[in-house]
Amino acid sequence: MKSIARIPMAAGALLLLLASTTGCKKLEARDHLNKGVEAYKATHYEEAINHFQQAIQDDPTLTDAKNYLATTYMYMVVPNLVDPVENKDNLANAQHAIDGFNAALQQSPDDVNALKGIATVYFNIDKFDQAKEYQKKVLAIAPNDATADYTIGVIDWTVAYKNAREVMAAAGQQINDVDAANVPKLDKKVCPKLDQMNSDLVNEGLKYLLNAVAVNPDYEDAMAYINLLYRRKSDLDCGDLNAFKADRASADQWTQKAMDARKRIEDKKNAAHSGGVTMN
Repeated sequence: MKSIARIPMAAGALLLLLASTTGCKKLEARDHLNKGVEAYKATHYEEAINHFQQAIQDDPTLTDAKNYLATTYMYMVVPNLVDPVENKDNLANAQHAIDGFNAALQQSPDDVNALKGIATVYFNIDKFDQAKEYQKKVLAIAPNDATADYTIGVIDWTVAYKNAREVMAAAGQQINDVDAANVPKLDKKVCPKLDQMNSDLVNEGLKYLLNAVAVNPDYEDAMAYINLLYRRKSDLDCGDLNAFKADRASADQWTQKAMDARKRIEDKKNAAHSGGVTMN
C-alpha cells in the first residue's frame, strides 16, 4: 500500500518541476525580449536578432518576440537595391521578415502590425501587387486605417509614374514636358498605350487616397499624392484639351489643399507649444 501511495506523489512532484521549469523559461524569454528591444532601439540588429530568436525558443507563444524579430529583419531590407550580390542577402532578410510576420499571424490572424510589416517588405523589394494585397487585408480589419489607404495610393502612383516615364521616353518625350501645348503630340504617340497601362492604377489610387483624406482631413502627404495622380490622369486625356486642363487644375487645387493642411498642422503645434506659457 505504501509503494502505491508514492506514485501520485511522485507524479505531483514532476508536475511541479515542469511548471517551475516552464515558468523559468518564460521569464528568460521575457528577459531576452527586453534585451532584444534595447539592442533594436540602438540599431544593433544582429544582437537584437539573437535575443529575439532565443526568446522565441524559450517561449514559442511570445508573439511580441516574433513581431520584433520580423521587424528587425524588415529594417535590414534596403529598398531599390540593384547590386545582385548584395541583393541576394537583401532578399534573404526580406524573406526572414515575411516568415516572421507570418509566424505572428498564425497566432493572431488579425494582427494589423504584422500585415503592415509584410506589406512594407514587399514594397521595399518592388513587389507592389503583394504590397497592395496586404494593405487591403489591413483595411478589411481596420477600415479607417488612413495609412493603409495612403500606401495603396502611393504604390499606384509609383507604378503609373514608372509606366509613363518609360512610354514617353520611348516616344522621345520627357515626362515633365507634357503641357497643354503638346497634348495632341502625346495623344498620337503614347496616350492609347498609357491609357491601357495606367487607367486602372490612376482610378484606384485616387479612390484610396481620397479615402485617406476622408478619414484624416489634414493628411498632407495623401493630398500631395492626389495632386501627382491627377497629373498622371491628365496623361490619359488623349488630346482632349478641356479634360487635360481640368485634371491639371484639380492637381493644382490639391497642391493648395496640402499647403493649407500643413499650415493647420503647424498652427496646432505652435498653439500646443505656447499653451503652457504664462506672461507675468
